Amino acid sequence: MRLALFDLDHTLLPLDSDHAWGQFTVELGWRDAETHTRANDAFYEQYKAGTLDIHEYIRFSVAPLAEHGVDKSNAAHRRFMDQVIRPAIRPVAVELVRRHQAAGDQVVIVTATNEFVTRPIAAAFGVPELIAIDLERDLRGNPTGAIHGTPSFREGKVVRVEQWLASRGLSWADVEHSSFYSDSLNDLPLLEKVTEPVATNPDPRLSAIATERGWRILNLFE
Repeated sequence: MRLALFDLDHTLLPLDSDHAWGQFTVELGWRDAETHTRANDAFYEQYKAGTLDIHEYIRFSVAPLAEHGVDKSNAAHRRFMDQVIRPAIRPVAVELVRRHQAAGDQVVIVTATNEFVTRPIAAAFGVPELIAIDLERDLRGNPTGAIHGTPSFREGKVVRVEQWLASRGLSWADVEHSSFYSDSLNDLPLLEKVTEPVATNPDPRLSAIATERGWRILNLFE
C-alpha cells in the first residue's frame, strides 16, 4: 500500500472549516454573535499556539447541533457547503488529490475537525476515506458534546491512522510509502511518522522545522 494522507484546514482548504462553520451558525442566528465570535477566535488562537484543549473545544463547537437537531443541522450544513466551502475549494488542491489517486495511492483525509463538519467536504474532494474527530451521539443522533474514541488531534492522528490500518488487517510495516501534507505544527507527530512529510502552506513554526530538516515545502495557495 502507498498512503497519501492530507490534513484539511489550511492544507487542502485555504480556510479553517471548523472556525468557518462556527461563524456560519452565528449568521443563522443560532448563537450570539459577540459571545460566540470571541470564544471561537480564542479557541482558534489556542489551536495555532498548540495549547488547545480539544475536549473543551468540541463541547463548545457542537452545542448548537444538539439544540437544533439532526435534520435542521444537516440542512444548515448543506447551505454552508454551497455558500462557504465549495467557493473556497481551489482547483490546484483538487488536482493534487487527483494525482495521488491516479498514481494508485490510497488517499485519506486526516483532520482534527469533527466528522459532521468534514465528511461532506471530503466527499467534495472525492475522498471516501476520512479520519476525523468522531462525535459521541445520543439515541436521537444528536451530539452529546463528548468525543467518541481517540481524537484525531496531535499524537492522536498517528493513533487513528494506525487504527484505520488495523481495521484493514494492516500495519505501518505494510505501507510501502507514505506522505502527509499539513500546514500545522500540531501535526508534527504524523509528519515525523511518514516516509515523506510535506509542509503545505506551513505556519511559521512548521516552516522553520521543515527548512531545518530538509522537508518539502509546498505553497498551494500563493
